[in-house]
Amino acid sequence: MLYRIRAKIIEEKSAEFLEKLMDGSIEQQRPDGQEIVASMKRAKITAPGLIEWSETCYCPTPLAHEKETVYDHFLSEIQTEAISSEADIRGESFWNYLVGSRQQAG
Repeated sequence: MLYRIRAKIIEEKSAEFLEKLMDGSIEQQRPDGQEIVASMKRAKITAPGLIEWSETCYCPTPLAHEKETVYDHFLSEIQTEAISSEADIRGESFWNYLVGSRQQAG
């Protein structure tokens, strides 16, 4: 099933989130790691501190495994909405934001 997701960024964990997204540890997670990484690359910042993206999930409870293993550690106030086609979400790239934040800190 396809979902549109909205979540707040936990700013103090952004650097750790990017590191895990880039070092392969999330991507290797089964069964959903590759989809999580791809989703974060598609995610957009739609308001200050708020990101949105669409993601496919086959859990009986939307994003149950993804939240437990990844999202609940780095995002808050996660909301899901079932949708019938890919969402047209506009905003700044969340991925570029994470990379830019890392470069400014380093």
